[in-house]
Amino acid sequence: MGLFDKIKSAFTGTEKKKDVQKDDIVETDKVSKETPAPEDKKVENVAELSDKSTAEDTTLEPNNDKEETEQYEKGLKKSRVSFTRRLNELLANFRYEDEEFFEELEDLLIESDVGFEATMHIADTLRYESKVQNVKSMKDAERVIVQTMVDMYGETNPDHHYFNENKDGLTVVLFVGVNGVGKTTTIAKMAHEYIENGQKVVMAAGDTFRAGAIEQLHVWGDRVGAEVVSTKQGGDPAAVVYDGIETAKSSGADLLLIDTAGRLQNKKNLMNELEKMKRVISREIPDAPHETLLVLDATTGQNALNQAKIFKETTNVSGIVLTKMDGTAKGGIVLAIGKELGIPVKFVGLGETMNDLHPFDTEKFAYGLFKELIEQTA
Repeated sequence: MGLFDKIKSAFTGTEKKKDVQKDDIVETDKVSKETPAPEDKKVENVAELSDKSTAEDTTLEPNNDKEETEQYEKGLKKSRVSFTRRLNELLANFRYEDEEFFEELEDLLIESDVGFEATMHIADTLRYESKVQNVKSMKDAERVIVQTMVDMYGETNPDHHYFNENKDGLTVVLFVGVNGVGKTTTIAKMAHEYIENGQKVVMAAGDTFRAGAIEQLHVWGDRVGAEVVSTKQGGDPAAVVYDGIETAKSSGADLLLIDTAGRLQNKKNLMNELEKMKRVISREIPDAPHETLLVLDATTGQNALNQAKIFKETTNVSGIVLTKMDGTAKGGIVLAIGKELGIPVKFVGLGETMNDLHPFDTEKFAYGLFKELIEQTA
């Protein structure tokens, strides 16, 4: 049985929900006028997510799909165990007409870093389903909550989670993010994956301000077998970018990965530096950077969301890398980012080894986060 066949089977035997039109609600008088249907579309069949997730192949996609599914399950264990336990405790006291239950559900989701907008959508969907008599038991409530969240994971990354590669030459990726989120390590992991697949990678040490950043990237370059272009500490980051592009071009590299500084306390200067670097890149390669990836530490929860808002305001972020997913019980941050910012999560870090950076896969992520709930709903 395939991954989403398992998810689909969890909801078999339940009556397919029909759309309830406004006139129907007035006629039956079963729905309070104070409880409108959620603005977004109603809960869809989970199986449809398999169609949504079809996107361009990425070089980083592993050959062993079963192995990657298991890595998602392992990497999301803390989030899954915490959420499943707390949701089960809450649902044990479920009364579909009890507003106190919905308030407690909202608290649970907020504390799981699902975010305000996503939380209200999930709670309002359950309220609506309860009012139209589609939810009468704990199992019904569990089904709606999980299915709504699975659908939302698909909606946050509909067509944009693929990695944008330049098929005709050098692919340039600019990494941004505050210090300490795992930016340099993420660069090394991506370089490792590409080199393992037989491609040539150059890394540019554009973080010329943080003490030890240049040396750190050189150490990683030696480990993974990638050439590193750098200057002395305090040097001009844009000059490093230019040298990196020239080196990558002359050596026939497939991928150029650029590290940048992350000093939010000097936000204006930092953003000016990023703009200067991007101008240099675009001048040398008109359609580059092909990706500007914002690296966020998942363990910081709402703080990561705040960082994403700041970077979105000042630079054109094309995707997010969520690191340290294995170290947090708040995997709902993916929903918060997608719902509130509309920026796709493109990669997730599910462990500490060099092979633990994975392209974000909606199906595997949802299954890894809700496995026990899906199985107990079946």
